[in-house]
Amino acid sequence: MSPTETQRPDPDALLAQVQTDERKAARGRLRIYFGASAGVGKTYAMLAAARKLNADGVAVLVGVLETHGRPETAALLDGLERLGPATHVHRGKALREFDLDAALAAAPSLILVDELAHSNAPGSRHPKRWQDVDELLAAGIDVFTTVNVQHLDSLNDVVGGITGVRVAETVPDTVFDGADEVVLVDLPADELLARLRSGKVYQPEQAERASKNFFRKGNLIALRELALRRTADRIEDDVRAYRIEKSIGTVWKTGGALLACVGPRADAEHVVRSTARLAGQLGADWHAVYVETPALQRNPAPQRELTLKTLRLAQELGASTAVLAGRDIAEAIVGYAREHNMSKVLLARAHPSWPWRRAHRARIASIAPDIDLIEVGGGQPRAAATAPETNTVTLAFNSGKRRAAAYAWSGAASLAAALLLSPLVGYVDLANIAMLFLLVVLLVAVRFGRGPSVLCTCLSVACFDFFFVTPRFDFAVSDLEYLITFGVMLAVGLITGHLTAGLRFQARVAAHREHRSRALYEFARELSGALQTEQIVDMTRDAIGRAFRAGATLLVPDADGRLQAPPGATADMGIAQWAFDQAQSAGLGTGTLPASALFYLPLVAPMRTRGVLAIKPEQQRWMLIPEQRTQLDTFAALAAIALERVHYIEVAQDALVNMESERLRNSLLAALSHDLRTPLTLLVGLSESLAASSPALAAPQHDMAVILHDEALRMSALVANLLEMARIQSGQITFDMQWHPLEEVVGSALRACAAPLRTHVVRTALEPDLPLVRFDAVLIERVLYNLLENAAKYTPPGSTIVVAGARHGASLQLRVYDDGPGFPAGRADSLFEKFARGERESAKPGVGLGLAICRAIIEAHGGKIEAGASPIGGASLVITLPLGTPPPGPEPETFDTPDD
Repeated sequence: MSPTETQRPDPDALLAQVQTDERKAARGRLRIYFGASAGVGKTYAMLAAARKLNADGVAVLVGVLETHGRPETAALLDGLERLGPATHVHRGKALREFDLDAALAAAPSLILVDELAHSNAPGSRHPKRWQDVDELLAAGIDVFTTVNVQHLDSLNDVVGGITGVRVAETVPDTVFDGADEVVLVDLPADELLARLRSGKVYQPEQAERASKNFFRKGNLIALRELALRRTADRIEDDVRAYRIEKSIGTVWKTGGALLACVGPRADAEHVVRSTARLAGQLGADWHAVYVETPALQRNPAPQRELTLKTLRLAQELGASTAVLAGRDIAEAIVGYAREHNMSKVLLARAHPSWPWRRAHRARIASIAPDIDLIEVGGGQPRAAATAPETNTVTLAFNSGKRRAAAYAWSGAASLAAALLLSPLVGYVDLANIAMLFLLVVLLVAVRFGRGPSVLCTCLSVACFDFFFVTPRFDFAVSDLEYLITFGVMLAVGLITGHLTAGLRFQARVAAHREHRSRALYEFARELSGALQTEQIVDMTRDAIGRAFRAGATLLVPDADGRLQAPPGATADMGIAQWAFDQAQSAGLGTGTLPASALFYLPLVAPMRTRGVLAIKPEQQRWMLIPEQRTQLDTFAALAAIALERVHYIEVAQDALVNMESERLRNSLLAALSHDLRTPLTLLVGLSESLAASSPALAAPQHDMAVILHDEALRMSALVANLLEMARIQSGQITFDMQWHPLEEVVGSALRACAAPLRTHVVRTALEPDLPLVRFDAVLIERVLYNLLENAAKYTPPGSTIVVAGARHGASLQLRVYDDGPGFPAGRADSLFEKFARGERESAKPGVGLGLAICRAIIEAHGGKIEAGASPIGGASLVITLPLGTPPPGPEPETFDTPDD
């Protein structure tokens, strides 16, 4: 086939393309303006393109766009319709965000949505802006947007390692790859730095900080390279899709991918290593393929194992490997190269005694002149890898027995046909007898392959001559025309046998593929209904046993990450645990403990490794076959995902049970607390009246009345805590957020807690000139009261309790610490849980809700509370609250003074 000749398209590929086009037709088109960093001009380029479309009559709407104070960018907004923002209130602050509902209602032809990686405010429909864009596209609206290279999810850690700054807002690579267009907006590093210094990127103060951190020249050069490479990868995918859509068979030399051809000879390893080095020098991807023809399939088992080990080496060196089935090596190689758009094919240099290799190279050059052929010089051949001696001898012996039996049956078939057809002489024309011999040849080819069919052809011609052609029972020929009959019969028999053997080989390959596909389908179908780990273990063991004729054991970890061996398991738990911890395969056929009789494959799921498969194959060589390994990896991936799904089902069920239990407990607490408040209030009042009654009670009775009053107050405080916790959990508390001086709230809390603190030394250490802080004064006073009460409760009389406050960056830090015994070892964080107490068995009053209430209140204010060691030797509780920007104070009053 000439390189310019149109090839027949793949019907399945065309159908998939048509279905994809239909789905895309119903969606809007997404164009991404992509750059290496801020300031390269993405927003400007997007606006310029939008203005041009608007002038051509396209309805353009500016959904959300940040000019960052750049006047030339802001000037491009003139004349374009803009969408007002939506307002979301979060923690008392009004946040302006993209109004998705208004954009959908407006239904413009094109909408501009800047900063694709932006995180939306809490309360928005979607947490990420790219999800808003996806909904716009689903509604059939075209979208222009912008994104920087550091915001791509797959490059986030790479950029963080280069710049030292890891951004939190990212976009999945699937969004970037799924865009209809990607426009690279590029700028050299020196020009971008000049823009930065001239104030065209950030304001002067921001620009100064940026030039010393993120915007260093080396960072910008590296980011530019990443952006260029990522755009090139994306364009390569577009080229490949276009070639498939248009059924283009010729190779376009747009990429530098290499294809190494692996053969059955010892120099294949040198080809693989040379290709790996060349790919590393070029920074290119590379593939390694082996074409298995019917003739190569009959190679001795040790030679086939060497070929498969060479493919395994290529895979370890970073290649994508494949075993191609075909009768024509050159056509298979060219087909693979064109399918993957690979312009360079590497082959071993032809030896003078190997003319077939020169023939392969010449045929590749003739059918694909657009592909570059590179000869790799002969390297030092490796020593023949030694498979286990017994294995090799046994395989060779069995293979020889099968081959000898096939030839014996083919010879017997020819002789049997001659004997059975002899009585028909004189009744059946010789031409029909010749056709019956050809039928025998065809049947032998179908059953035994090419070699036996050749033997059967030759014997059939000889039998036809000996038994049927006059003079009979002699190889002499009376009529020379029978020589033509013999020749035609021999040629037809050989051609028929050859074609039938080839079809037999192709049918066997197709049957293997169908078997693998069916096994995967059945395994996936079984796993879809599994709801327990034990079911997955049994299904995986049975499926691998059926598909690979191998014994399999699935090892799953316990809560501590240690693999558990089921009863009767023969796996080495040390190797299995290593494979689990390192997420790497080990044992048979790998570079880690290859002497092991078992192969250990970790089950790596998206979130974590879920277990290890220990496999003992009947024949070791199948571990080296790439197709087998690929299918096994797919089995392992399916099992890992099933285990992860079951795990999260259990997590979700536990969470649901906990939520329901928590809801019932809160409802019970709220009901009990509410019903107890009235009688407790009455009890406090009656006990107080009893203690102050007139005439005065006797001393013993008065003391009892005072104790009754104190205990009633304590009980009332406990009930108040229970009710307050229930209200916080149910979200019924409304915060009265105002700007307050901290000193007033601290003083109010100290006065309220005067009784518990009367036997302690209390000091305050508030930093002078503390700014106003925005909080609910009543609730923050409650927090301080609980902390002071706890400090007084768990420290001996005479201890020192300190309340300190100071500015800490953009936050206010308030600390309550003492010189008492401190927190129990290792339990400081757990004390913030509900009903957790510092002493499990204690006569001290309380139900363990004080710190839980404190944490709930502080976190609702956007702060945090932590426990730690005190600077004076006891316990310390640190509250951190955001400062914010206080409102400006009133203007000082001025008075006019009369002129002198």
